[in-house]
Amino acid sequence: MRNGSCGVLFVVAALLCGTVLFAAEQMSVPPDLTNGGKKDKNHDWNLGPTGARGWIFFRRDDVTAASRQILITKVDAGSPADGILQTNDVILGVNSKPFADDARKSFGYAIAAAEEKSGVLRLIRWRKGQTDSVELKLPVLGAYSETAPYDCQKSKKIFEQGCQFIAKKWSNEEITDESGIPGDLNALALLASGKEEYHPILAAYAKKVAASLQPDVWTWFYGYGDIFLAEYVLATGDRSILPELSRTAKAVAVGQGRMGTWGHSFARPDGNLNGYGCMNQPGLVVTLSLVLARQAGVNDPSVGRAIDRSAKFLRYYVNKGAIPYGDHQPWPSHDDNGKCSSAAVLFDLLGDREASSFFSKMATAAYDEREHGHCGNLWNILWALPGSSRSGPLATGAYLKEQAWYYDLARTWKGSFVYQEIEYPAEENKNYTDWDLTGAYLLSYGLPLKSLYLTGKKKSVVPPLKRLEVKEIIAAGRDYYPTNDRNGYYQRKTTELIAGLSSWSPWMRKRSAQALGKREGNLIPQLLKMLASSDINARYGACEALGCLGSKADSAAPQLRALFNDPDPWMQSLACNAVASLGPDARKASVNDLLTLAVRKNSDDPRAMTHRAVAAALFDPNPDLRQPGILQHSLEGVDRRLLYPAMESLLQNDDAAARYGLAPYVNKLTDQDLAVMLPAIVKAVERLAPSDEMFGDGIRLAGLDILSRLHIREGMPLCVSVIEMDRWGEGDRLATCLKYLLRYGIHAKEMLPQLQAAFARTPEWMVKNHKKTFDKAIADIKASKKSPALVSLKDFIANNSTAGNTSNSTKKGTL
Repeated sequence: MRNGSCGVLFVVAALLCGTVLFAAEQMSVPPDLTNGGKKDKNHDWNLGPTGARGWIFFRRDDVTAASRQILITKVDAGSPADGILQTNDVILGVNSKPFADDARKSFGYAIAAAEEKSGVLRLIRWRKGQTDSVELKLPVLGAYSETAPYDCQKSKKIFEQGCQFIAKKWSNEEITDESGIPGDLNALALLASGKEEYHPILAAYAKKVAASLQPDVWTWFYGYGDIFLAEYVLATGDRSILPELSRTAKAVAVGQGRMGTWGHSFARPDGNLNGYGCMNQPGLVVTLSLVLARQAGVNDPSVGRAIDRSAKFLRYYVNKGAIPYGDHQPWPSHDDNGKCSSAAVLFDLLGDREASSFFSKMATAAYDEREHGHCGNLWNILWALPGSSRSGPLATGAYLKEQAWYYDLARTWKGSFVYQEIEYPAEENKNYTDWDLTGAYLLSYGLPLKSLYLTGKKKSVVPPLKRLEVKEIIAAGRDYYPTNDRNGYYQRKTTELIAGLSSWSPWMRKRSAQALGKREGNLIPQLLKMLASSDINARYGACEALGCLGSKADSAAPQLRALFNDPDPWMQSLACNAVASLGPDARKASVNDLLTLAVRKNSDDPRAMTHRAVAAALFDPNPDLRQPGILQHSLEGVDRRLLYPAMESLLQNDDAAARYGLAPYVNKLTDQDLAVMLPAIVKAVERLAPSDEMFGDGIRLAGLDILSRLHIREGMPLCVSVIEMDRWGEGDRLATCLKYLLRYGIHAKEMLPQLQAAFARTPEWMVKNHKKTFDKAIADIKASKKSPALVSLKDFIANNSTAGNTSNSTKKGTL
């Protein structure tokens, strides 16, 4: 079903920073299943084309690295394992050798070895106290080639078997039995085969997809649905579907938010995104769908504008890091939920060589990161190889050399592919376990056919990488996760870490910097030399390393502050992070320079991302830095001539998170401070920030707290207007706004008509959830006897203004 209320894709706000819940009962040491040990509640895995499933010991950080046994949990009738394995058997090894390493990976490698030549998979089986050697017979497929899936017979056979599985299933069922994203991906796989025999069922499916894309449907479904429709028109020449594709593409374009992004659903009429803001995973996919729709013949100016705005937004992350969950600073990884991988495809189709090349390298280096992902790993697996393919066959071959075992384990004995869960319980648990993901995998195996634009029909603008270049990319992906509690970066030599600071990979630069932060010895001279070099990657890495050294890098504070004047906004941002991590005196000495930077305009930074870094360094009480905001404890002694403009600038930032950081600080302002700052605070209350909407209530509620505490008349209508019952997070916002409105005592009765009108417009299901809170507030307001003296904003400012006030300032440039 294509429905905006679909629980499959619901995202919990607590996980926005990449945190993934894991089992409370998770074991730390693997049990001996042959000696009374019991499995925990973690799930089992598909064991490739054997027809069996098995429980394997799991830990969050290193997944199954410590496992040495596999407990059989299911065997399909008629499969290769039927009659040889049964439930509660324990696999102790393969090819006559006990597992000496990760049992899951070893089993995957053994499948590949068996399929290469003889088809015989030899296992060491323990059953009820007896250990035996047994054999399973698998079809012979050959080996993955050095450039797989290109020039690879095994990949070709896997693709053909998968397409046959989908076609057989669809011929035995009504096509309406499969819909939504799994159906779109399966249809794309059949389309990628280039076989005309599939066109009749694909034509029927195209009509079904078009009819399903209606206004209440989430962007996720528009993205994958329109990708199929556009590729269908392009591959078959059937233009009968073009009017519907044009309708849906225009809906996507019009539904874009003010910042050039999309969320779970389309933007509200005011341009803000519904829910809690920008989501780059569906945003990238709908952008791809618009590019393909335009290629298929949709000619509408709104589509072109939407593509341009989205591409401009996404391009910011080139050479900085992974495209993050939403409108945030770059993510510290090579990929996250396949966003860099799909960006490689997007920018390739847009003809942007630099962006496509960077994101394709990120996709290839992310081989060890693919199993994890917010809400599951499906999107990582789906886009990985299409993204890597933009770097050429040697890149995909190298990627599969690292990860083919995983693909082989996800493949069933019938030729289909299934979702492999990560852990239990987790947010992604059961999200996709019932999805047929055959098409999701087959798009990778079908790359050599180049039948679709997604799979390379248009020649890539990125030159194929050479062997040495690919080797460097694979090296950048090493040691992503600790293994057996050992952080691989911490084991590296100092010279290796210094070299890592100059890597093309932002993640390798960051991890090298973090490891250097733990080293003894004076690294400052060498890092300052790198900071002054002409190599931009070396400069980025050196800046991060100085920040990771903490107070040991205090002597480099002047050079770091000098970077605030660098024209490169990313260098400025890294410098903000670095100075915030120094010792107390160096941090204090940076305050005035940071405040000055907060108001400086930069044509290369139209979204003022540097100002977000300033906000984190100065004001964020819980930053993703080594220390809290520099001004966390007090604003005492801060030069108001610099503070006021800086705070005003941050209160106008498009990013709600930058504004949110100021929330605790506006309550530390004196009445004299507020006489200057209240107009800017009121503006921030009046209009929700257009980006990172989930953080938008922080500064707005802080402003209402001040206005209601001071009984400023203009605060009353704002208490009502900010409630916004049609926006995510309405429960907490309603209770807080009503609490602040009650502070006005009998004067709040003026707002009852507006308050009741606002609640009358609220959907019925939501009214039920909040009726008790609303009714109590109405009763409290009606019963109030308090009559505080109200003051207008204008009079408050006049009464508290002090010409040339310096009560909280010092000489410019000092604290």
